[in-house]
Amino acid sequence: MIRNFDIKRFLGRNSIWIVFIALSIFMTFASETFLTRINITNLLTTNAIVGIMAVGVAFCIISRGIDLSTASVLALSSVVTASLVQEIDATNKVFEGMVPIPAFYAVLAGLGVGLFFGLMNGLLIAYTKIPPFIATLGSMLITRAAAQLYTSAFPVPGLTPEFRSIGQGEIIPLPYFSAGSLTTFGVPNVVTAFIVIVIIGGFFLTQTRFGQNIYAIGGNDTAARVAGINVEINIVKIYVFSSVCSAFAGVLLASRVGSGNATLVSGGELDAIAAATVGGVSHAGGIGRISGVIAGILVLGVVNNGMLLLGISPYVQNIVKGVIIICAVVFDMRRNARRA
Repeated sequence: MIRNFDIKRFLGRNSIWIVFIALSIFMTFASETFLTRINITNLLTTNAIVGIMAVGVAFCIISRGIDLSTASVLALSSVVTASLVQEIDATNKVFEGMVPIPAFYAVLAGLGVGLFFGLMNGLLIAYTKIPPFIATLGSMLITRAAAQLYTSAFPVPGLTPEFRSIGQGEIIPLPYFSAGSLTTFGVPNVVTAFIVIVIIGGFFLTQTRFGQNIYAIGGNDTAARVAGINVEINIVKIYVFSSVCSAFAGVLLASRVGSGNATLVSGGELDAIAAATVGGVSHAGGIGRISGVIAGILVLGVVNNGMLLLGISPYVQNIVKGVIIICAVVFDMRRNARRA
């Protein structure tokens, strides 16, 4: 009985990883290019940006909230940062005659965008009791429009090599077998940054009082208040973390593509929410793990990548993604019902 119970618990806690492994095995046989170094690197790099946003939005969902402004904050952060590191002779200068500043300070400015809107979201939700959906929907519209106004809806190209090296560089060598010989390839900085954010997010949730408070607020905010938790302050911290993650993703993406753009990752907030949801972060609040978010990102990434390799229509891809999200929510609801 104990062994059977442990197996069921293991399968329940790691079902999304089992799905990821099964999808990966299927794609390995379905496409000979799936396991190539180039494809794996592209898959990880493409999904790292959404993954960084997903870690932040997972905090909101665990607290029984939501953040719809993530992709728009990313876009605004990208254009603000890019405008500060445009080379003097770049085309489409946001501010004519402005000299580029050091990349470090431009990155701080981009993160400041996330800090500002995170504070705005958190204060609105915590102290005016506006539902998170409405507050962050308003922020989504404001930040996307602000990015378009700031750049007159033009891209911001011509960024300095110092800044572009942040997102385009590689720093961690990994062993790789090619043509029967052992060689190495570098892990893109964007993927390394995602790993760092995952470690920070996991540490906050599992090793700090702040993380305990997030689960308590998501489980029952009234009980959290009775237990002495300052719910309002913690909600502000949650939304600041989410927005700063999105701003950081915007800085990285602008650096990687060499341009800021007000239309970057349009609709990406839904991908971030989907990844967290598929990864087992419950919209009922109080349930979720960072490891699940990673699995959710990888599952959706393999699905998208696999359908591209197999030549499946993009419209069908969205249908499949929608079915996966609905199934994940239904599974979550049934699991919560059994617990109740």
